[in-house]
Amino acid sequence: MHRGACSLVRVSATPVAALAVALLSSLSRCSLLEPETSVVSALSPYFGTKTRYEDVNPGLLPDPEAPRRDPELLEEACTPVQLVALIRHGTRYPTTKQIRKLRQLHGLLQARGAEDDRTRAAGRGDLGAALADWPLWYADWMDGQLVEKGRQDMRQLALRLASLFPALFSRENYGRLQLVTSSKHRCVDSGAAFLQGLWQHYHPGLPPPDVADMECGPPRINDKLMRFFDHCEKFLTQVERNATALYHVEAFKTGPEMQNILKKVADILQVPVNNLNADLIQVAFFTCSFDLAIKGVKSPWCDVFDIDDAKVLEYLNDLKQYWKRGYGYTINSRSSCTLFQDIFQHLDKAVKQKQCSQPVSSPVILQFGHAETLLPLLSLMGYFKDKEPLTAYNYKEQMHRKFRSGHIVPYASNLIFVLYHCKNAKTPKEEFRVQLLLNEKVLPLAHSQETVSLYEDLKNHYKDILQSCHTSEECELPKVNTSDEL
Repeated sequence: MHRGACSLVRVSATPVAALAVALLSSLSRCSLLEPETSVVSALSPYFGTKTRYEDVNPGLLPDPEAPRRDPELLEEACTPVQLVALIRHGTRYPTTKQIRKLRQLHGLLQARGAEDDRTRAAGRGDLGAALADWPLWYADWMDGQLVEKGRQDMRQLALRLASLFPALFSRENYGRLQLVTSSKHRCVDSGAAFLQGLWQHYHPGLPPPDVADMECGPPRINDKLMRFFDHCEKFLTQVERNATALYHVEAFKTGPEMQNILKKVADILQVPVNNLNADLIQVAFFTCSFDLAIKGVKSPWCDVFDIDDAKVLEYLNDLKQYWKRGYGYTINSRSSCTLFQDIFQHLDKAVKQKQCSQPVSSPVILQFGHAETLLPLLSLMGYFKDKEPLTAYNYKEQMHRKFRSGHIVPYASNLIFVLYHCKNAKTPKEEFRVQLLLNEKVLPLAHSQETVSLYEDLKNHYKDILQSCHTSEECELPKVNTSDEL
């Protein structure tokens, strides 16, 4: 359970100082890497967890700071009294692992030597040569850090939510905001950027102070909540570190769909097919998405793939997310119940305070995490479940699947619980209602497809999860009897 309101939640001076240094360092490195203009690629809908938020919400493109009010949102007699938002970090750099794979692929292209005369004679442009000359500007220090576009994602989300729920994000409530984050820099920096967006909302035209000096204070780090998967030994042993756990991912890499792409890309790039593998192909595809998201440019990497390739590569990404994030192996979704409990504890507290005619102590709770935080929770709640599991062998049958990670958890994705107090309710039970929003759109309830629920009904629907959440037991590895028989 979180303690107090945001104005009372402070991290130690050392993490604050470290955060300030990290932010200054990151900003100095990023000053020349800001996105230029919004460029759209035909491949954009298929980038999986590397998808830009605006590609899921194209209505934001004309004015990304203007709120888009879903007509299903409650109004009139029902007043929002609390908002709990689980937010994925904004656009980030590739990880060091991805950068090194891209460097390996770039090296293959540069080692090709002179272009084959037959390619010129056939009149084909040498895309491989163009890619060998394309600047490889990614460096190891970037390692998944938030980029300027990611800060912009957060600032704009803050402005939209503050306009959509003005009473909750009022100036008077600013000191009562409660922010929690994963320890990863991209999440900590996302929380800081969100606060800067709120400052811009309250004080247009004035530069924001350092986050540590804001009335609300910096986000509090809580990895047991926001990175629960790192604290579940059963998940780490049976899935994360288990070479056979992602069988379907590895089988799909060597299956006919991926092998066709491998041969095609080898031909386009004029490199031996034996020098390529599915991992290199996937990082090349993601490089198209990173260049689009970070710099707003369409690189030659985007020209290597067509829509059919993109659909296959999206499925490969979705397979990995499906089996690791609580849909295939359910241990990860079950271990997210602590986070689910935490959300309902906030809602319960707000209900009790309103029933006692007291002000809600924390009207806005903001939690910054990862795709790996959101997906298991959505699985636990019963969302995006397909009738048949995603496997290496049913790609064609899953063309119209519900589970498309990029449409669920793009950069800056958000799952929001809004608690309402409704006047003129006929019974005390009808006083409090809840709506869920996913990426700022009302999310129908998984069990009823209704757009709103009485709070007690929603809590009752999930009572088994809320009452039987024992992650320490759930995540404990089975004990092995090592005693010798006498």
